[in-house]
Amino acid sequence: MRLGVLVPHQGIGRDAGKARAFAEAVDDLEFDYVAAIEHIVGADPDRPAGWTGPYDDSALFHEPMVFFGFLAALMPRIEFATTILVLPQRQVTLVAKQAAEVDILTGGRLRLGVGIGWNEVEYEALGQRFSDRGRRIEEQVALLRLLWTSKTVDFRGRWHHIDRAGINPLPLQRPIPIWMGGEHPKALRRIARIADGWVMPATIRADAAGAKVLASFLKLVHAAGRNVAEVGVEAHMSAENGDPEVWEREVAAFREMGVTHIHFGASQATFTHFDHHLSALRSFRRAALAATR
Repeated sequence: MRLGVLVPHQGIGRDAGKARAFAEAVDDLEFDYVAAIEHIVGADPDRPAGWTGPYDDSALFHEPMVFFGFLAALMPRIEFATTILVLPQRQVTLVAKQAAEVDILTGGRLRLGVGIGWNEVEYEALGQRFSDRGRRIEEQVALLRLLWTSKTVDFRGRWHHIDRAGINPLPLQRPIPIWMGGEHPKALRRIARIADGWVMPATIRADAAGAKVLASFLKLVHAAGRNVAEVGVEAHMSAENGDPEVWEREVAAFREMGVTHIHFGASQATFTHFDHHLSALRSFRRAALAATR
């Protein structure tokens, strides 16, 4: 099992020194990877249409590709993962180029987690269609893999057209692993067919209900004609849920369920001081080591 840490966007804020301190702490604690949530814009909660989303324009999020480029120079061994990058709201060829660059700068240590997202305001701000995002992402995943493995691409899809062109340089990993998030039955069938791994929703816990959901997903993988052992599964653990003893039990339970990756993090408002967040990382690392011995 591989253990990761969510980037504490709000805790780091606009302080590059805190970004460096975060990188040093994660490296010193020998975590396996750093994961980053992405949101590009936040909606004004006082907008005429109203707003009920889980975050708004007051929430701070670093752009993951640029942020990983900065961290790459500070963390020479750790893997980097997006959990989740909202792929259909971005230009897929540009994502391919950016991901290839991060993969090169990190020595082949990028894992691209993608999903369709939920925020129509964000799609509108980026000039992308919201209604067909589920169908478009399948074409995007296929095109990403072509761009990462071919010198030139001749692609004519429903939404994308590349006339004998390619990105240069190509990534070190060919192709970069693509994991996908989602929980709708359609999304799970899609993930089972085409993704290298499933980033489970944070609502799935290490209990009987969670084990049932994971078992159902693995049946979909098998039904798609794929080797279950070759498809990863990532779970989320939150600093708000319990203490080190609870975390130790939960890591052990996730491991028993067949989860291959766990990332640990906290909501934007959990820690009033950045040092408190680093302290929680140390406590979780000790608990996780105890659970996996």
